Formats: sequence, structure tokens, C-alpha cells
Amino acid sequence: MSKILVIDDEESVRANLVELLEAEGFDVTGAENGRTGVQLARQHLPDLIICDITMPELDGYGVLAELRQDSATATIPFVFLTARADRSDLRQGMNLGADDYLVKPFTRDELLKAISTRLAKQTAAAQKLQVKLDDLRGSIALALPHELRTPLTGILGYSQILVEECASMQPQDIQEIAQGIYNSAKRLYDLVLDFALYAELEIAARDAQYASAMIDSRPCRIKPAVTEVSIRQAKQARREADLSLETEDAVVHMATTHLEKMIQELVHNAFKFSPAGTPVRVTGRRNGPTYALSIQDRGRGMTAGQIADVGALLQFERKRLEQQGQGLGLIIVKRLAELHHGELNIESKGDRGTTVRIVLPAYADDELPIDNLNTVV
Repeated sequence: MSKILVIDDEESVRANLVELLEAEGFDVTGAENGRTGVQLARQHLPDLIICDITMPELDGYGVLAELRQDSATATIPFVFLTARADRSDLRQGMNLGADDYLVKPFTRDELLKAISTRLAKQTAAAQKLQVKLDDLRGSIALALPHELRTPLTGILGYSQILVEECASMQPQDIQEIAQGIYNSAKRLYDLVLDFALYAELEIAARDAQYASAMIDSRPCRIKPAVTEVSIRQAKQARREADLSLETEDAVVHMATTHLEKMIQELVHNAFKFSPAGTPVRVTGRRNGPTYALSIQDRGRGMTAGQIADVGALLQFERKRLEQQGQGLGLIIVKRLAELHHGELNIESKGDRGTTVRIVLPAYADDELPIDNLNTVV
């Protein structure tokens, strides 16, 4: 028997839906507001959620956003109920990862068809996943976390609007939707690249031959890479004034692309998890045969458990498919540092900020092959 959670602050609507669905053989739970709905979803883990958009305290968008951030509820099919059919409302829901919309008033057949379609897709997906689980269990995990759902849903939703309504749309609307498709596709592309790199690094951590093939032996000058990437991340976060750069120059044993990836992830996290107006300090110091690069912010910190879990394998059987907050990026940074015989250290003081420190082997001045340097273009 499939479990359905109905979230609607209108008692009559909620009661009618519960009664109708129970008569169809579903196990139905009702929630009178969004906050209660989130709690019940986490408690009961329903097979499908039907949720009104306009509610006090926590509206439908807030409910969906919270559930998508929790790996236990991230993949539950989510159907919005709304009296608004405005295209901007549909886009907002699609961007958050909604699976379907029902516009009030709707018929019994429309409701049951939407539920049947979503449950069937969920069942098919679960069956396919089980086959993969049986094949891949115990090996290096190539888990696909719920973040991938958001850009995919955006691409599908935007393109569906174009297919169904392009003949009646204004050019500016088409351009806006095309931009949404591009943004979602770019995000998905970046995520796929991250998972591919993660998989390679996990193999390299266990296969010396594979690790050697991944290492670019050409030396790389560190200050230009740190400066360029840090400034770019500050601009993207619209926080140029918050960035503080104090880096000495040195040459490290690392490909420029790998070095830039590490800096990008760490500086991006520092801006993402700290409030605007607080400093993000990027400092680099040469210390004998090593170079230490530190990124410090004053945002929300990490718990001791989260720090300890950085670098743990992402396995299909894990209850959580991603690290809380900083996510896969920190795992990639740790693996890249280890691949190049360096290390990653994290210090965090609750809500007083986090300092992430990378230590990498550096060339001595008298051993630099100047004509073979990786350079930042």
C-alpha cells in the first residue's frame, strides 16, 4: 500500500483529499501546515507528497526546499496543488525540483492520474537502482545525489513549456526560458564532471599506476592561479570587497587544472557558507619544502563529525549520499591533495568560522625547471 502525505492548510480541501485517496486504497496522512508537513515527511517517509503552495508560516516552496536538502526525503515525488497557473510560479517549483502541478480546481481523474504516473516512475526508478546496487555494492561508489535532480527537473520543465507553448510566447519569454535551460544544463554538466573526477580520484587512491597517470609532472606557479581563481569566485558571489589575498609565490608539483579546482572549491565554499560583509581571507606561505594555502571565513562552521567524514567513500548503501554542507567538493580537494603528496586540514569553531588549509610539496628555488612551468592563461 503506497503512503501519501497531503499538506494543505484548508481543512475542507485536506479532508476531501484524504477521504478520496483512502477510498482508492492509499495509506494517507494529512498535515495542516508546511512545518508539520516537513516533520511528518521525515517521520513517515511517504511514497508521494501532495502539497498546497500558499500556506502561512512555511509555504509549499519552503516545504519542497527543506525536503530536497535532506537526503532521506530528497527523492520523494512531490506534486504541487495551486490556484495559480502563472508561468513564473511553475518555473520556481521546477527549479526547486517539483515533479508535477495540479491547478485547482482539478478532477478526481486528474488527481489519480498524476499520482499513478509519479508512483510508476518512482517504482521503475527504484527497480533499476536495485539492479545497479546488486552489481556495484562493495565497489567504489558512483552515487548520484539529489542535487542532480534539480538541474534535470529544470531542463525538462523549461523544455516542456517551449514544446507546448512556444507558438504563443513572446520572444523575451522564449529567451528567458532558454537561459534557464542553459543554466540548468551548465550546472548538471559541472556536477557530472565532479563525479567523474571523484571516481578517478577514488581509483587513484587504491591504484598506484592509475595515480601516476593522473599526475602532471610539470611544476605550476601558485600565486597567479590563487589570485585569478579567488577573484573570479568573489565576483561570482558579488563579494569582491570581502576578499583578502595575501599569497607568496612558489612553484608546486601539481597540474594547473588540479590546483585551480582545489582553490575554486574552497573559496566557493567560503563565500557560500559565510554572510556577505564578512571577510574571506586567502593566504599562502612558503615553508621550506612545502607551501601552505589557507582559506578562512567567518560563516557557519562544521561539526567534528562532519570534518572527520570528509573523504569517506560515497556508497550506495549510505543513508546520506553527500557530506552535509560543503559536500563533494571537499572530498575532491582532499583526494587531489593526497594524490600530489600533500594534505588537507580543517579547523572550525562552531558559528565563528572555518579555516581550511592545504599543504603541498614545493620546489626549491635551485631546482626549478623554468622552461617547463604550467602557467595560468
